[in-house]
Amino acid sequence: MPSLITASWAAWRAVNIPSAASAGPDFTTAIVKLGIRVPPEARTAQTLGVEREGTGVVIDDAGHILTIGYLLLEAESVIVITGDGRVLPAGVTGFDHATGFGLVRVTQPLGCGPLAMGSSADARELVPAIIAAHAAAGGLSDACIVSRRAFTGWWEYALEDAIFTAPARDNHSGAALLNAAGELIGIGSLWVGDALDGGVAFPGNMFVPTDLLQPILTDLKTHGRRSGSARPWLGVYSEELRQHVVVTQVLRDSPAERGGLRRGDIVLAIGGQAIGSQAEFYHTLWASGAAGVEVMLQVWRNKTVRELSVRSIDRMEYLRPWTSFAH
Repeated sequence: MPSLITASWAAWRAVNIPSAASAGPDFTTAIVKLGIRVPPEARTAQTLGVEREGTGVVIDDAGHILTIGYLLLEAESVIVITGDGRVLPAGVTGFDHATGFGLVRVTQPLGCGPLAMGSSADARELVPAIIAAHAAAGGLSDACIVSRRAFTGWWEYALEDAIFTAPARDNHSGAALLNAAGELIGIGSLWVGDALDGGVAFPGNMFVPTDLLQPILTDLKTHGRRSGSARPWLGVYSEELRQHVVVTQVLRDSPAERGGLRRGDIVLAIGGQAIGSQAEFYHTLWASGAAGVEVMLQVWRNKTVRELSVRSIDRMEYLRPWTSFAH
């Protein structure tokens, strides 16, 4: 992991001494804007909004566009705005909760070629990169990869090897992360305050590596989701405090609520296996079986250890309504 000074200098250099790649090929033809509408009654409407905007990346000649999946959750309509200003209807093709990728497709000609895929594994720390969003979302900007590390989110989500860049930029949702050759290596997910994970504030952005897409892309195009059993999902938000996992929110009508989990509970163990971090919480949960498995939680509440039995589900069963996949 680079030091704070080294990472700060690398980020400054990326912005003030632009790479040759940023002045090279025109990446914007394969970068599109997405507009998504969600019904007010959707479960994600309160947290993600009913009108969402982000960037998408054309990845093949069949009209498939890759973006970050939370933009598409419970979408009832999707439009694509091309680089030359045309507005085209699109349909949700697939979503993968494990990676966070979302896929949409337009059936009308886009008038552009796809963006070439690069190797996320080759994206090293302190190497310059380009963040490419739609022109209305800030367009191109230079950045630096400041860390490659695990990421855990409060919404039952984790990546083993996410890509973190600096300086931080807004309008990151679905933005493309490009290497020096102009190839796609990541999809923008979040603004983070700890891009270095060194106990200091260092704002940046987290990108999902596109190497994670290759094994599931055919499934997403064909079936709308990856093959195999879905992960068990409880419906809790959590935070890690001093090696304890604290429940910060229990989603309404979720398995966790039905199982008696409450805000403020400290998760001590799953099935007798001690939990000391969010990462342990998620990986132990996902290793307990497929969606539908009964999960035994030991929690600390009001100075008492309690055992709760929670019947997990597939997260997609909780979301409503869901558009028909367009293949």
